[in-house]
Amino acid sequence: MSARSGRRSTTRRLLVGLLAGALLIPAGCGIPAETDVQVDGSVPVAEPGSLNGPPAAPPAPTDSDEPVPFIENYLRAAAAGDRDQAYARARSFLATEARDQLPGKPQSSEIELTVVRLRAKPESTPPNNQGTSTVRIKVQQVGVLRADGTLGPPTATETEYVFELRRAEPPGSGLLITRLPPPLLTSDSALREYYRQHKVYFWNSDLTRLVPDLRYLPAVPAERLVTEVVKWLAGGPSDWLEPGVTGLPDRTRPINNATGANSQWEVNLDMPGANEERLARLGTQLAWSLPELTGQLDLKIQNQKRFSVDLVRERTEHDAYPRGADPTRFTVYDGVIHPLALASERRGAVPLPAAENRNVVSASIARADDQVLAALVVTGPERRLRLKVGTGLDPVTVFASSAATFGTMSRPTWLRSLDRAHPAGLVAADGKLCRFDGSAVLSPVPLNVAGKVVAVAGSLDGQRITLVAGGAIYVAPVNVEGGVVSVGQPRRLPTLLTGVTAADWISEDQLVLAGNDPDRRPVIHQLSVDGGFESPLKNDVGSAVTQLAGYPGSGDRGLPAFSFMYEANGAAYQNNPFEFIKRQQVLDVPAGSRVVNPTAPFFLY
Repeated sequence: MSARSGRRSTTRRLLVGLLAGALLIPAGCGIPAETDVQVDGSVPVAEPGSLNGPPAAPPAPTDSDEPVPFIENYLRAAAAGDRDQAYARARSFLATEARDQLPGKPQSSEIELTVVRLRAKPESTPPNNQGTSTVRIKVQQVGVLRADGTLGPPTATETEYVFELRRAEPPGSGLLITRLPPPLLTSDSALREYYRQHKVYFWNSDLTRLVPDLRYLPAVPAERLVTEVVKWLAGGPSDWLEPGVTGLPDRTRPINNATGANSQWEVNLDMPGANEERLARLGTQLAWSLPELTGQLDLKIQNQKRFSVDLVRERTEHDAYPRGADPTRFTVYDGVIHPLALASERRGAVPLPAAENRNVVSASIARADDQVLAALVVTGPERRLRLKVGTGLDPVTVFASSAATFGTMSRPTWLRSLDRAHPAGLVAADGKLCRFDGSAVLSPVPLNVAGKVVAVAGSLDGQRITLVAGGAIYVAPVNVEGGVVSVGQPRRLPTLLTGVTAADWISEDQLVLAGNDPDRRPVIHQLSVDGGFESPLKNDVGSAVTQLAGYPGSGDRGLPAFSFMYEANGAAYQNNPFEFIKRQQVLDVPAGSRVVNPTAPFFLY
C-alpha cells in the first residue's frame, strides 16, 4: 500500500466512524436592468473542443503589444496545451532577467496550475521614464488544477497580483514581463477554453451505485482518453469525495498506455485481487467514464486477457444509479401542495390525502421504486415549524411529526441512496443540519462549517449534498448505512456571490445557487461542483431568493435540461424561460379559494 493510499484509507475509516458515532448523540436538533442569461437545454458554461478535435492554438507573446491583452494571454498560456510544456509556454512571456522568478518544470511530474477568476478587468499604467508599465489584476482564488485532472481547493490567498512589463528588443517586437507573481497562474476562462469537463465514476461504499467525480481534460485522441481515465480511476477519487466512495484496490496501476481504434480498446493493468467480480465492476466504471466511446474494451491483468465489456450495452443494461421517475412540478398554494401545469410538461397528482396536505410551508416528495417519501415542513401553534414525514404506497396515509418545533426550517431533501427499510433525509433547522428518518425523528449532523446552515440539497446519485452555511456554499459526500447518515468534511466552493441563500443540483456536476453579486444585487448563478466554472443565469432577481429547487436529470425526461424553480418575495418563478408562475398554472385549486401567490415550488421524481 502506498503512503498516500494508506493515509487516505485511515482517514476515511476515522471520519466515517466518528461521524456515525456522533450521530447517535441525542442533542442539537432534538432540543426544544440587464439581459438575463437563459438556459435552454444546454450548459451555459462551455465545454470546448471535441474528443478528437484539434486543441485551440496556444497564445504567443507576439499576439498583442498592449499590456492588458498581453497579460490576459499570459494567463491563458499555462493551460493552452500539453501540461509538460506549461512552464515553457509561460516563460516565453518573460524577459531574460525575470526567468528566475518562474522556475522551470519542477523535478516532480506533478505540475499544478493555480487557477484564478478575474474579479474585474485588469488595470494598466502608462510606461514610466524607463519604459516600464504595470498591470494589476484583482482575482478570486479558484483552486489548484492537479495532474490527475482534479481541481483542488485554493492554496494561495492573494486577492491581487501585479505584473511589470517592458518593451522587447528590437523596438516593435512586443512586450516582456520583468516582474511577476511566483505561482504558475492560469485563469478560469483559460480552463474553459482549453479543457473540457469530464466525469469518471467510482462505486459508493456498499458497491450499489456509481458516483460521478469531475475532472478536467484537454483535447486528446480517443486512445489517450482511455489512458487518462484508467489513470484517474487507479489514482482514486477527488479528496473531498473520497469518504463517500470506494476506490480500486490499492496498488492498482496501468501497464503502458491503453491501445485501440475502430471501437476495439485494450487496457493492461496490475490489479491485486483482480477476480471476476472486481473486473466486472471496473468494466461498468469504464463504460460510464467513457461515454463517448462505443465498441468493446478488453481488460488485461499483467498481459493476460481477463474480461471484456461492450461499452454501449453496459451503459444500457446497468444504470450508474437509479434515475427516478419522470419529473413533475408542484408548488405550495395557500398552505396546500398542488400540481403545476407548465407548457406541455407532464402533470402529476399529489400523492397525499387532503387531510395531511395542509399548513405546508415547504416540501420534498420523492419516489423510491413503488414507495412515496414525503417530508413536509408545516406550521403549528404560535407559527412554530415542525417536520412531518410519511412513507408508503401512493397515496401516503400514515404520517409522523417531529417532537421538536423550530423557528426556521429549510426545504427538506431526501437522500436517494436509500436503504428501502431506512429512508433518510436532511433538513436545516434553526441553523443546524439535521438528519431525519421515516418516523420524523431528527438528530444532529456535526459539521465543521462557519455560520448557520440555511439550505441543503441532495444529488440524484444520493451520495453527495450541497449546503449553504454562513452565506457560503459547500459540497460534501454522504453515506447512508443502516439508516445512519454520515457526512464527510464539507468543501467550500469559490463563487463570486456573497450572502448565498439557496442552492440545489441541476445536473450531475452543476449547481444552481442564489446570492448577491459584487453590486449587492440578488442574482442566480450556475457553479460546477468544484467551483471551477461559474456562469450567471439571472441578473437582478429583485429580492433575495428564499427557496430554490432544481431537477438534476437530463433533458430527455420531459423537462428542459438544467431546469429549476425558485421563490423570491413570496412568489414562485421558473426558468426556461424565466417567468413568474401564475395562479392559473396551479391545478386543483377549489373554487372560492383565496387569491395568493404560489410559493415553495419543487420537483417530484
